[in-house]
Amino acid sequence: MLDEQAKKTMLRKIPHGLYICGVKNEEEVNGFTASWLMQASFQPPLIVNCVKQNSISHQMIKSSGVFAISFLENGQKDLAQKFFKPMRQVGNKFEDVEFYLGETGCPIISDSLGYVECNVVDGVEKGDHTVYVGEVIASGVHREGKQLLLETTGWNYGG
Repeated sequence: MLDEQAKKTMLRKIPHGLYICGVKNEEEVNGFTASWLMQASFQPPLIVNCVKQNSISHQMIKSSGVFAISFLENGQKDLAQKFFKPMRQVGNKFEDVEFYLGETGCPIISDSLGYVECNVVDGVEKGDHTVYVGEVIASGVHREGKQLLLETTGWNYGG
C-alpha cells in the first residue's frame, strides 16, 4: 500500500540543482526554472531534462528540438524565482535579464556559472512531464561558483 505522505517525504529528499532552461520557437524565446535534470551518458554526452507537458516551454522544445541549460550559482534564488511562473502569466521573463543566444538559438543567462546546449534526441511522454533526452552540442563556463540547490531555497518541487 502506498503511503502518500511517506512517498512525498522521500521523493523530496532526492537532491536537485536549479537551472534556467532556455527554449525557442522560431524567433520567440522563453525560459523556465528546471530542477529535474541529470547527466545520462558520457559518449555521446547526454542529459535528461523533465519538462511539464502543459507548459508553453514543453511545446517550444517539442517544436524546435533544442534547449539550453544555464547553471545558477548559490545566491541566485531570485533569478530562479523569476522564471518559475508560466509565460502566460508573466509575459517576457527575459525583459530585465541579460542573456545571449547560443548556437541553438536558445537563450543563455549571461550571469550564470555556465551552460550546455542540447539537441533533443529522444523524448518519453509519461505522466505529467516529458523526459527529454538531449545531446550536448555546445557548452561554456562563465565563472566558478557553487551550484544553487533546490533544498537551499526552502522550495519543494516533487513528491
